[in-house]
Amino acid sequence: MAKDYDPHRLDVRRFAEEGAELTGEDGLRRYHRLSAETQGGAPDRPVTWQARGELLNPRHVHPQVWLHLDVAANLPLVCQRCLAPVEMPLAVRRSFRFVPDEATAAAEDDAAEEDLLALSHSFDLLELVEDELLMEVPVAPMHEVCPQPVKMSAVDDDFDTAGGQRENPFAVLGRIKAGK
Repeated sequence: MAKDYDPHRLDVRRFAEEGAELTGEDGLRRYHRLSAETQGGAPDRPVTWQARGELLNPRHVHPQVWLHLDVAANLPLVCQRCLAPVEMPLAVRRSFRFVPDEATAAAEDDAAEEDLLALSHSFDLLELVEDELLMEVPVAPMHEVCPQPVKMSAVDDDFDTAGGQRENPFAVLGRIKAGK
């Protein structure tokens, strides 16, 4: 029996028990925190995602509840080398194991290789999608090769040095020392 699942209020356990799948494509504007990281001007860029639930050891006293997530987006960012727009493709493929509560997640986190989340009857899947994409955004996005040559000079020819050449500060110290 297939059910319609709301990605904003997902009953993760039931989703996993049924081995259900959800897919979606949203405009970038739906993800406010992710949009704030972009250069803007592309609110309709697609963010595609797919989630699949899985229940391992269903006959066990404590079966494992899993959520497998695939996300893809192409974001307009700013190249930190040339300051021009750069298209940055992002892809996430991650699996999460759900545990009964936050305390269990914290206790098992160090020993677990997988990502742990607290089980919820109203889990916001789209918030997880946004969180995972935010973690994939590079700290300093850059072109492989910038489209324009990058000026790497720190000298500004238009800078006025108060009417001419500056005097060497050590020469000033030398005059002060000689005057004593």
